[in-house]
Amino acid sequence: MTPFTVLHVCVGNICRSPMAERLFALALRRRVGDDLDKLYLSHGAGTGSWHVGEPMNAPAARQLTSRGGDPRGFRARRLTERMIDVSDLVLCATAQQVRDVLELRPDAAHKTFVLGEFGRLLADLDPRVLPHNDGSPQAASDRGRALVVAVDAARGGGAVWGSDGQRRARSRREDDLDDPWGMADREFARVADEIERTVLPLAHALTESADSRLEPPGRPG
Repeated sequence: MTPFTVLHVCVGNICRSPMAERLFALALRRRVGDDLDKLYLSHGAGTGSWHVGEPMNAPAARQLTSRGGDPRGFRARRLTERMIDVSDLVLCATAQQVRDVLELRPDAAHKTFVLGEFGRLLADLDPRVLPHNDGSPQAASDRGRALVVAVDAARGGGAVWGSDGQRRARSRREDDLDDPWGMADREFARVADEIERTVLPLAHALTESADSRLEPPGRPG
């Protein structure tokens, strides 16, 4: 059984998407423990090739470490069609990366979101519409896919960019994550906080049973 797979996308894959990838995996591991690898996969890529093979940007790695994560072993990758195809949900740093994803795979519109957009819509979702998750790989996948369908329906169906290249009234400018590359650690901290505002509730929604309240859990101190 293939794990429920989430792809995180930014430009260079050394700042925003690595923080999202590893913070989401950390949140999931805190909820499912050693079952993480058989239930969920969090991976990432960049739309550009400038940093392929490089480790996570140092300030991003510091943010991850300070929040209990581990940046070791990370290497930047460039986005491919295959990465999109194997992913059940694609979360992009900005609307521009959504457009980049859809230029590669137009049929991924139903599962591709700006990260902040997904978090905003998720907050209003009634978890009772989702199937029960009993902790098995099949149930985790079923609940995850149903969650994506429900959030897509809440935005009206389809991603930010249409096949004609025109922006739709789906995401909002404030849903975009600022690129902190080259900025001070406080800017990386702000962006990491914004990432957690989506990935913590997402981990909660995926792993809770269907009758649980969908509330963002606090980050452990």
